[in-house]
Amino acid sequence: MSALTEYFFTPVVVPRSPWSVITWWESRRFAYNVVVGSAGLLSLGALKLFALLPPHPAHLVIPWGVIAAYAVLANVGYAFGSAADLFIRRRWGNEYAAVGPVMFRYGFVFSVGLTLLPTALAAASWVVRILISLR
Repeated sequence: MSALTEYFFTPVVVPRSPWSVITWWESRRFAYNVVVGSAGLLSLGALKLFALLPPHPAHLVIPWGVIAAYAVLANVGYAFGSAADLFIRRRWGNEYAAVGPVMFRYGFVFSVGLTLLPTALAAASWVVRILISLR
């Protein structure tokens, strides 16, 4: 089994205590932050690049407060994963233990996709600038 498969598709151990559920989520937070942060750096670089490309290059300033707020909100959202996992286990029992790893996978992909979204928007904006300049 590859490390990536093992990371995202960990076998579910039932029953687990609330502390072990929180530990499972927190053991993955560092990698989550590294990947989402890397995607953010890629997005920032792409935003700067597309803003500087002709026609009509622009000076783009991205406030650091917005970046910090995004990082905090991403981690708050991540914390809701373990809270939701614990709620589901308490409400419906340990037969729903597989929901936690599924929420982690979908949340991970959503967070990376949301972080990379400005790259696609910047590329689309550049294409629009080209089309407008061709008129």
